[in-house]
Amino acid sequence: MARGLQPVRGTHDLFGDDKRRFDHIVAAARSVAATYGYAPMATPAFEFTEVFRRTLGETSDIVTKEMYTFASGSGEEVTLRPEGTAPVARALVSGGRLQVLPARLFYDGPMFRRERPQKGRMRQFHQVGIELIGEPSPVGDVEVIAAGARLLERLGLTASVALHLHTLGNGASRDRYRTALVTYLDQHRGRLSADSQRRLDRNPLRVLDSKAPEDREVADEAPRLLDYLDPDSARFFAEVRSQLDALNIGYEIDPLLVRGLDYYMHTTFEFVTDRLGAQGAVLAGGRYDGLTERMGGPPLAGTGWAAGIERLSMLSGDNLPATPRPVLVARVSEDATTQALRCAEALRDAGLAAELALQGSLKRQLRHADRIGARAAVLLGKRELEAGVVSVRDLDSGDQSEVPFAQLPGHVLEMIDGG
Repeated sequence: MARGLQPVRGTHDLFGDDKRRFDHIVAAARSVAATYGYAPMATPAFEFTEVFRRTLGETSDIVTKEMYTFASGSGEEVTLRPEGTAPVARALVSGGRLQVLPARLFYDGPMFRRERPQKGRMRQFHQVGIELIGEPSPVGDVEVIAAGARLLERLGLTASVALHLHTLGNGASRDRYRTALVTYLDQHRGRLSADSQRRLDRNPLRVLDSKAPEDREVADEAPRLLDYLDPDSARFFAEVRSQLDALNIGYEIDPLLVRGLDYYMHTTFEFVTDRLGAQGAVLAGGRYDGLTERMGGPPLAGTGWAAGIERLSMLSGDNLPATPRPVLVARVSEDATTQALRCAEALRDAGLAAELALQGSLKRQLRHADRIGARAAVLLGKRELEAGVVSVRDLDSGDQSEVPFAQLPGHVLEMIDGG
């Protein structure tokens, strides 16, 4: 097949169980978000590039290397969204939706980054996320972490992940730490990877986030941000930990968890796994006070997280919710088409999944029933039409009976309940 007719590298198609698992994750996230009072919302798939440059930071890897940016028809520069938080903040500011606070919002959708595709990392990937805007206290961070933990529990993944927790402190704490970190890293510049040597001059905290072995060796001996927190920042982080303890949400302090985007401050966290190779973070976020101000709005607190649907799906494996077994409506003769359509609709009216066999011999139709895991088959031929009945075959036991058309839904429901 010609290359142009293949999916673009770093994208994928979804069918069958893969799509059902994908939809289940989105539905579970939406349900959990609703239990915490988060309302659904959506933003466009692309924004003016300034939305991301202003918020993510000119030196972040996303802005410098990973964004899909192009000129619109009017010559303005737009970018496919690489993450969801900045668009949500933009939507609140530009839409004038900051009068009622706090704002609790849930989103899902595709994101785009120009990265080297690998296991758990796609160029078009999908996320679910929540954002809590307008709550400055540590309880906001605890709430969003608890919601993330509940989602992972709902998906049956609690045993597969661990919560890593850290703090970046406030601006003053972060500035003091940055000075100490740069002094230390500059002494070991020659040991760092080429990428980290560039980051040292532009975004030194990202060196701590590097996965390169040579960088990890240097980072392990680097000064710890926790030693540079001012009293306010220390109290904030202590309150987050205390409330997580009260909710019995386990965590471990990860001094190398810095999150590379400029808008983060105070609490940062990741739920990580060791089952997906290098791409260990499956749900991550933190606090980003002041993001709305960067968008031209008022200076408001914010906190939230995003979770990668593809990574959650990979981690779920065969963990897929059961789907109702369908009933196959099979036509033994073409004369039965109208009645077969009526039978299928009657079954659906009763809340059953019904599939109409469209062609083939009865033997072929029953083979199809086996392929789709049908619970029962409704058989319609000339004899059934003349008698005003349908034949219903229990595909588990092999028993077959005739029932009047009007009694079909009740008969099948009784069969399913009894079996």
